[in-house]
Amino acid sequence: MSAANTAPQIARPDCWPIIPDRVEDLGIPRSVVADLVLRYLWLHGAGSLGTLHDSLKLSFPVLETLFHQFRNQQLLEVKGMVGNDYSFSLSAQGRAAASARNEVCQYVGPAPISIQQYQKVVRAQAARVRLSRESLRRAFDDLVLPDGLLDQLGPSLIGHQSLFLYGGTGNGKTSIAERILRIYHDSVVVPYAVEVDGHIITLFDPVVHRQLPYVDEMLDPRWVVCERPCITVGGELVAAMLELRLDDATHVFISPCQMKANNGILIIDDFGRQVLSPRDLLNRWIVPLDRRVDYLTLASGMKFQVPFELMVVFSTNLDPHDLADEAFLRRIQTKVMVENVSAEVFDKIFERVMQGNQVPTEPGCAEFLRERCEEYAAKVLRACYPIDIYKLVKAISEYEGRPVRMTKANIERAVGLYFARTAK
Repeated sequence: MSAANTAPQIARPDCWPIIPDRVEDLGIPRSVVADLVLRYLWLHGAGSLGTLHDSLKLSFPVLETLFHQFRNQQLLEVKGMVGNDYSFSLSAQGRAAASARNEVCQYVGPAPISIQQYQKVVRAQAARVRLSRESLRRAFDDLVLPDGLLDQLGPSLIGHQSLFLYGGTGNGKTSIAERILRIYHDSVVVPYAVEVDGHIITLFDPVVHRQLPYVDEMLDPRWVVCERPCITVGGELVAAMLELRLDDATHVFISPCQMKANNGILIIDDFGRQVLSPRDLLNRWIVPLDRRVDYLTLASGMKFQVPFELMVVFSTNLDPHDLADEAFLRRIQTKVMVENVSAEVFDKIFERVMQGNQVPTEPGCAEFLRERCEEYAAKVLRACYPIDIYKLVKAISEYEGRPVRMTKANIERAVGLYFARTAK
């Protein structure tokens, strides 16, 4: 039965930024904030302090300061009042200024935070974990893992160091990696965007950052309260995914996957089978893994520093020594071999799969399946066999229009479909 992923109890850490009430306290150039307001009004035609607050995540005192500045510069035309709020639009002079700024950047969204503040908060949110075999077993309670494997994983997870999972295919390396996130019971803040040298880099990604319900009148709304992120990349990984990407249409930079994974986990699945060669990936990350800092480059050629405060989990069924030299392997603190399962573990996995899917089972099926798998797979038992064979039995039953039942006859048919036969 799958473990419920309980929502973390959120207690506001001291490092979470509070709302700035002055333009000078935003930490970013005043021109960046002004351009953002101009682009919003240019795009929407009109606005109010309330709509600007909701969209740009700026406090009312900051917006009132900018409103009076723009009005004095004759960039705005006040249309009237809506309750206690102003309704306004750009003047002809304001539209000209906004159009010119829109040529440089088309970002219209929550105001960015400074790269310096980002560095400070990410460092302060570095994971600190307390684990025991019992708590680790609870985190992986929907997997059947021997104590020996848990005892290898524990020290690496406590230190939040890089981890190399290797061993035969189908033994659960990816399943283990994806469940590491369960050891965390806290939350982090992630900024919508970061400003570097006048450029905007988007960071919060609703696809990978799971936002949590949280109300705090003091928290700077330019930050989002989230679970610690877990990002998985596989064979699609290319060198460009590790660098800033400039959107040619909007002139906005998109952060790379390792920056989005800060304060969380980045899983490199099927390591060694990427479009990006292992040597190129390892050369790119040899310094970040060692010093926990990465360097990114703007289109202008300017380099800047970002934290590399994440756990990188490499998962592979290839020999680690065929993928990396000793200098790199030294920087991956823990290497854990996920071995082929024993007969006892195999039978437990089979039982767990049958119970979880409420499948009527003929006596002796676990032993029969184990024997047939060993016969086809040269005495090798893999953790994936029970669930894979169950799915085939289910498909056969649905095809023939009968209830799903685990019998030796059904197992024999599924095994014949599952394993590739040697051509005679």
